[in-house]
Amino acid sequence: MLVHLRRSLIMAVICLVFFGFVYAFAGTGVAQLFFKHQADGSLTANGSTLIGQNWSSPKWFHGRPDDTGPYAANPKDDVAGGDNPLVANGVSGESGATNLGPHSKVLLANTKELVAYWHQLGVKPTPDLVTTSGSGYDPDISPQDALVQIPMVAKATGISPARLRTLITSQSHSAQWGFLGASYIDVLQLNEALARLA
Repeated sequence: MLVHLRRSLIMAVICLVFFGFVYAFAGTGVAQLFFKHQADGSLTANGSTLIGQNWSSPKWFHGRPDDTGPYAANPKDDVAGGDNPLVANGVSGESGATNLGPHSKVLLANTKELVAYWHQLGVKPTPDLVTTSGSGYDPDISPQDALVQIPMVAKATGISPARLRTLITSQSHSAQWGFLGASYIDVLQLNEALARLA
């Protein structure tokens, strides 16, 4: 019996060392060696290209609902804001979409509030600009989402609509391998290019 117990303990220690340390360090080493930018969080000077940023000024292109409309920060009501679609369910500070269905009055009210917000900025919003993504942190928009924001950005920055269209085209990425998904634009990279243009 002691022989079996000793073998079990030795095997447990070997597995702990190998899978707990060696495997983890090897994985980290390979990631840093071959995929350093991604392993470090895909950071640029202004944030990560993997997480939606808060663009509230009309001089920048906006992503999907973030700190706007019904999801805006409100210290008076103790609402943190940001990518926080679960505020509608009374839970602050979580990421993820609400469980509100197509017949939800709260969802309808939130959508109407976002449509009104965009109209105040002179934008006729696309469906993506008034709905959150599944995670609530989507960093990408479609080229159409960016194109409808041209009047707002042109008015705020003084950059001509033609130059903004060219910028959007240059920042558009096609579907992966030409057929998976749809074309998209990373909003952070678009706004960094806009800053260089201005």
